[in-house]
Amino acid sequence: MMLKDRVAIVTGAAQGLGKAYALRLAEEGAKVVIADIQDARPVQEEIAATGAEALALYTDVADEESAQEMARKTVERFTNIDILINNAAVFSSIQTKPFFEISAKEWDDVIRVNLKGTFLCCKAVYPKMKSQGKGKIINISSGAAFKGLPDFIHYVTSKGGIISFTRALAREVGDDGICVNTIAPGFTLSDRMRKEPIHDENFINAILAGRCFKRLTIYNFKGRNPAFQFRWGFRSTTN
Repeated sequence: MMLKDRVAIVTGAAQGLGKAYALRLAEEGAKVVIADIQDARPVQEEIAATGAEALALYTDVADEESAQEMARKTVERFTNIDILINNAAVFSSIQTKPFFEISAKEWDDVIRVNLKGTFLCCKAVYPKMKSQGKGKIINISSGAAFKGLPDFIHYVTSKGGIISFTRALAREVGDDGICVNTIAPGFTLSDRMRKEPIHDENFINAILAGRCFKRLTIYNFKGRNPAFQFRWGFRSTTN
């Protein structure tokens, strides 16, 4: 219960890694807001069944008013905003293709959600965190931002932007008692991606080729403890 009574917002938490973050936060005692354009009520119910508190909100992170409403409703329900995890991103729906085949609209759609959405959510929670004199913001980047990845340039660019954005924001808001960090998970086979595979073998092989250990990361939910399960059996929690 390291986070007992803390209030945490997780964007894009209706499924995938966001769901894993939300479940783990709840297990540690946090009151969790599941903010997503997908129906987040099943995750809210799953958390509530454990005795923890949760709130499902429809949130379009790329829309400023929607992001502001997310912050307002969180404060209305739980009073504070202690943690924001900016996880929402366009990823699993992206069709890999050479950069010269990516339309301007597709480029804008990815950057709008992945980068602008992070900016808008940080902007939405900032006044409350500043008034509290404390807060934690965790922006989700990707290992792809460090090594590059062919045929995925708009996604890689957006995640590289998250790193620079985090460095700049951390320096801006540190004096307000707000800590800003980023984490960069590697490619992980989520439930959705296992059910609806869209990436071809060449894409997967390109990812594996850049890893010291040539294995894919798969996560499974086991009870209240979301965990990552590697193909060879290694297991580590998401804290």
